Amino acid sequence: MWKYPEELEQLEVFKKNAKTVGIILMILGFLGAMFPIAASLTTVLFVAWLLLFSAFLVGFYTYKSDPSDWKGWLKSLIFFGVGVYMIVSPAGGIATLGLLFSIYFFMDSFSSFTFMMSFYPKKGWGIWLINAILSLLIAVIFVVGWPHTSILLIGLLVGFSLFFDGLALLMGAKLFEVPHGDDKE
Repeated sequence: MWKYPEELEQLEVFKKNAKTVGIILMILGFLGAMFPIAASLTTVLFVAWLLLFSAFLVGFYTYKSDPSDWKGWLKSLIFFGVGVYMIVSPAGGIATLGLLFSIYFFMDSFSSFTFMMSFYPKKGWGIWLINAILSLLIAVIFVVGWPHTSILLIGLLVGFSLFFDGLALLMGAKLFEVPHGDDKE
């Protein structure tokens, strides 16, 4: 995934993009934490529409490539059914997403630990350690309160995770300031 940029050109590109993406993630994270139920409903509807779109694409591909492939049609039907279910029954969709998000946060924690290890002992490794620990805590909280607390937790904790991912990118970009040998301040 991400790794410490070794070359000066890569460092400049990383720094520029890390600042932009970091600020956007922090804003989205703040809004998600402030309005957790709305963020949970928005998330479940977004995922539902992605599933419906995927159902159409898989069905179209199956039709074009091998119309007799029952597994392709089954996959398209499952995507369609789950997408419709999430739109018709958002509470069930939110509970399902709560379980999926616990898996996501476990994986986010793992990737942050990995990124932190690629930085260590360079500057900036500590913020990734904090991000990894927070993602691990969020995953545990999801699992312990599931399914009842999913409606608040999805919006709230995804908001927190986005905020801290953005903060980590922003802090990382600040720490990557390239020292210029000629500058004396």
